[in-house]
Amino acid sequence: MPFTSLAFLILTAVCTIVYYCIPSSCRRVWLLLISCLYYMAGGPLLILYLLFAAVTTYVGGRYASRGYKAAVVIPLVLDFGVLAFLKYTPLVVSLLNSLRIWSIPVPRFVIPLGISFYTFQAVGYLLDVYWKRCEEEKNFGHYLLFVGFFPQLMQGPIGRYAVLSKELAGTNTFSGEAVRRGLIRISYGFFKKMVIADNAALYVNCIFDQYQSLKCLGFQGVLMYSIQLYMDFSGGIDIACGIAEMMGIHLSENFRQPYFAQSLTDFWHRWHITLGTWMKDYLFYPISLSSWMSRFRKTSRKLFGKELGRAVPVGAANLIVFFAVGVWHGPELHFLAYGLYHGLIIAVSGMLTGPFRRMKKRFGITDQSVPFQAFRMARTFVLVNISWFLDRSGSIRQALVMFKDSFSGKLFSLTVISPGNPHYCLTRFIPIAAGCIIVLVISILKERKKDVLKAAASLPSAVLIAGIIAVFLLTAFFGVRDGGGFIYANF
Repeated sequence: MPFTSLAFLILTAVCTIVYYCIPSSCRRVWLLLISCLYYMAGGPLLILYLLFAAVTTYVGGRYASRGYKAAVVIPLVLDFGVLAFLKYTPLVVSLLNSLRIWSIPVPRFVIPLGISFYTFQAVGYLLDVYWKRCEEEKNFGHYLLFVGFFPQLMQGPIGRYAVLSKELAGTNTFSGEAVRRGLIRISYGFFKKMVIADNAALYVNCIFDQYQSLKCLGFQGVLMYSIQLYMDFSGGIDIACGIAEMMGIHLSENFRQPYFAQSLTDFWHRWHITLGTWMKDYLFYPISLSSWMSRFRKTSRKLFGKELGRAVPVGAANLIVFFAVGVWHGPELHFLAYGLYHGLIIAVSGMLTGPFRRMKKRFGITDQSVPFQAFRMARTFVLVNISWFLDRSGSIRQALVMFKDSFSGKLFSLTVISPGNPHYCLTRFIPIAAGCIIVLVISILKERKKDVLKAAASLPSAVLIAGIIAVFLLTAFFGVRDGGGFIYANF
């Protein structure tokens, strides 16, 4: 049941109305029921995967709170094992078949909705309990709701138990402002997904699927993919946060104007924030504080000196983290290359921090300089878009070919999606351009610390309702029919 379907909108409306009509003591049960129904809509048996992750980490948490390491290790092996089996078995079988020793039918599994997201969320709870960051949850129903709360099931954000469990307690009272804010975010998310992302996808799919014959349009394809991916993913997060907001439940923010970032490190502080913080807290810090890393740090300082010796171990830890990010994205080699590309640049940048600092001082360049900030922003945007070649292509070879061929011929074609129908192409491109301008203006205001959502919610009711209706009408008129689901829905 995709977010953009009429059935989902009806489910959301019913859920919200009943949520405020029933006693607060029953709200968790109601949300759990709706969440289970929503998950089973994609296939009744698929909920078994969700239950497996919840049961293993719940039971593990009961013993992990007492300090039993096995209570952490066993659920980690089981849950990540299921995730790896479903996502990577086809790759392993294909590699075995390539040896030509035997021929094994390549299995095709149905990937459960949002399995990576709820697995990471459940594992995060287990580790937090073991590390005494939060108390264990003794009520399994409450814990199952935390793992499977329906708005965030599809593509996050990845919640933390210490925060989200309090939000799901159901003790909040009805708030007209919360409903208004939620409706605004939902309509904005629909606009970003259906009007901008799905129209951009027409160009992306055409150029990437025909890259051998459309050699000169790689830059246009990757720029459109940059638009599509951000609008698709952030639009879905807006819808999820908006739904929760209407019930007075606050989910973690997952984006903060990522294309305004001034470095790749800054980009990952703004893009898919909950995945980045998950990787930082549960992978980067444990690696950095491990005994073997401590030994490596001492060796590094002896070999490279104090400054570089401190940066090399951090860079190594970042490479491991971004290798994991690549694995998280998928079982293909181009995803691993995508992760290592980011990790390598961040690692090298960290090692060059000292020389860069001295160079800026020598030439009188300050980080507050507007031209320098603009340069850093443009540089980061280019680096990110180069990585999108690896993310969107079907192979490393395709990414390299498209990047190389992009430097020859014309860079842009408005009619590439339908050469014989320029009117149709224009009606697809104008919503992309106009939508990006709207999002850019809103992003600039947010970057300047303006609470755009609060300002919109404070409008007179008649104006606000008319605005929301107008956005949905524009979405219905300019949106792509059968535009497909969200890109991150099956991660």
